[in-house]
Amino acid sequence: MNEIKTYLVGGAVRDPLLGLSLKDRDWVVTGATPADLLQQGFKPVGNDFPVFLHPKTGEEYALARTERKTAKGYHGFQFHAATDVTLEQDLARRDLTINAMAQDEQGTLIDPYGGQSDLQQRLLRHVSAAFAEDPVRILRVARFAARFAPLGFQVAEETRQLMQNMVAAGEVDALVPERVWQETVRALSEPAPERFFEVLRDCGALRVLFPEVDRLFGVPQPAHYHPEIDCGIHTLLVLQQAVKLSAAPEVRFAALTHDLGKGLTPADILPSHHGHELVSRQLTTQLCERLKIPTRFRELAEHVAEQHGRIHKALELRPKTFLKVLETTDAFRKPERFEQLLLACEADAKGRTGFEERPYPQAERFREVLATCQQVDVQAVIQAGFQGVQIKEEVHRRRVEATREILGHLDIEGE
Repeated sequence: MNEIKTYLVGGAVRDPLLGLSLKDRDWVVTGATPADLLQQGFKPVGNDFPVFLHPKTGEEYALARTERKTAKGYHGFQFHAATDVTLEQDLARRDLTINAMAQDEQGTLIDPYGGQSDLQQRLLRHVSAAFAEDPVRILRVARFAARFAPLGFQVAEETRQLMQNMVAAGEVDALVPERVWQETVRALSEPAPERFFEVLRDCGALRVLFPEVDRLFGVPQPAHYHPEIDCGIHTLLVLQQAVKLSAAPEVRFAALTHDLGKGLTPADILPSHHGHELVSRQLTTQLCERLKIPTRFRELAEHVAEQHGRIHKALELRPKTFLKVLETTDAFRKPERFEQLLLACEADAKGRTGFEERPYPQAERFREVLATCQQVDVQAVIQAGFQGVQIKEEVHRRRVEATREILGHLDIEGE
């Protein structure tokens, strides 16, 4: 009979070695059967393989297991969990060496695949050739690159080549939208989400998963407004600025998608991109539908794509155009979302080489107009005897007048 042993694994081992705070603890159990854990009060979770929750701590305990590829994609696996599966065999099926370390109950580090050395060298390296069997691992490597970029981590060359081979073999084509988005939204919350998309582009996966973003690279813009010139580089710079302005993944996603239309600009009008805003909105909608992205992400991104040009012109807009933007974006009912829109637009303005520290008074102008218009008393309009559609028209008129007044009667030329 095998002795039952418990090991701390994964991030709970990795992060303290990097000097990072411990968040969650995961455990692997060797020499045990499901019945053994059930007898101790553990609660089973999941259907694919034996994972249990500790009866007191709620932490996850998984029986040591191996896996075998049986079909294309990431669903095509057969798992084997038995009392004779060793810790080393369990660790061998993991994605990266830095995630394939363990600690025993005495705190001794167990590192059969060189994870500690790769931590020191700041390398994201696959554990074995079995990495190529699961395309989700491409997304995970990109996400870890986004997480650990501030620490100087890079993807190991042999891992990069393996990822390129996986893309060429069509493995990425088998990823389902929900899993792609699950990894993407987690990457958007990392310290350097632009690295997620850089790594995907480097191995060819961006072209498959986010073709709307991929085709921005190599498309020029006027150097006077965009010293970085390349639309793809600009998009990643905007994403960097969005990270500085907001922790909300919705804002960061809107920053990523705001200029998608520039990838379809006819060659004969380049480097100009007249009318790209509406095309950007359409492509954003298509992207969100394809990846089944939640509504709150889609709606904000659509508004940013369509309205960022007008927001940038806030210092020269007419009062009626201010109202048009506020009403189109539903700012009166959803002021919090409109604030997110302004942050994404500010990220766009600052996401240009040499513009990173420039003030963005356009956002404050829109905040001022919105606050003024919110003071228009709708109930007073109703009590004045207006009815039906007249109420909406009168409220609109009063908001335009209030806007004109705070702008100093500036009916400036512009939209």
